[in-house]
Amino acid sequence: MNGSDRLMEENAALVALLRTIDAEHDTWSSVANRVARNGSASTVLAHEMDPANNPLVEDGNRTEPDDEPSLFDEAEIPPTDLRRMQLSHALDDARREVAEWRDQGLDFVSVLDDRYPNRLREVADMPPFLFADGTMVQDELGVSVVGSREASGEALRFARDTASMLVSIDFSVIAGLATGIDTAAHRQALAEDGRTVAFIGTGITRQYPRENEALQREIARRGLVFSQFWPQQGPSKHTFPMRNASMSGYGVATVIVEAGEYSGTRIQARQAQRHGRPVILRDTVATGTHWGRELIDRPGVYVASSVDEVHDILLKLLHLGSDLELAISRLIHMEPVG
Repeated sequence: MNGSDRLMEENAALVALLRTIDAEHDTWSSVANRVARNGSASTVLAHEMDPANNPLVEDGNRTEPDDEPSLFDEAEIPPTDLRRMQLSHALDDARREVAEWRDQGLDFVSVLDDRYPNRLREVADMPPFLFADGTMVQDELGVSVVGSREASGEALRFARDTASMLVSIDFSVIAGLATGIDTAAHRQALAEDGRTVAFIGTGITRQYPRENEALQREIARRGLVFSQFWPQQGPSKHTFPMRNASMSGYGVATVIVEAGEYSGTRIQARQAQRHGRPVILRDTVATGTHWGRELIDRPGVYVASSVDEVHDILLKLLHLGSDLELAISRLIHMEPVG
């Protein structure tokens, strides 16, 4: 079996695991981490079907620091014939599904693919796969520019000016293709021939909101669109927080331009802080929301009243070490607050 066929088989095993996930004990991220730790979805699937003869090393958070790695507890409990049959059928279906995606020109990038973004591998809630439409750039320096869908004119100007500044220093502009702040940032980056990356809250074959369909195609042509959902997944209340977490993990920092007390944007601010990624709050967000005020004094959280200050904060991060990556690494290994 050549490398391409081997990856196809591994991707099929990953899809089979996700299609048959035990929601009481696992999440997509826990499956992604288990597969990544073992370097093989096929190995994890074999363990699910016959744990006694296919042991896995347990993850570190279930052992004491000085303990030797242990096997999964369920290794002592053989799966039922029904469960084994379910997994076997799921693998057959997944092989067909992965082949169909390839034939349709859909680019499925799993955690077992060398192209999978390295920064996303660093976060505990990494998605098990991404569908990519556009040109992938490993380890690119990108900053998320996010905020309200119903943004004020002043906030839209701030978003556009922030995108312009990022393009001028060769940073990619990351956003979520939502109306308002996200759209303004994406469009400005494209207008200045910069690179922009969109994390969407639907499947890669869907467009949401509908008015951004042409913009999504343009970003795919000139930049990159990512989706962490099944191709036909529609928008839902849980997909957007999940894509916000991935945006945080993919970029090196997040700029919150405008957000209300209950805005979904606050999820990305909190996720970025948990990820150890710098968060730059516009001063109106820092003082005008309860959650913004709570974040102000936390490590890696900055407040800016102007785009020039955003620029200076990024330069400050650059100067913390030989490059921004060292600064991010230091923040990642800080003890989280709260």
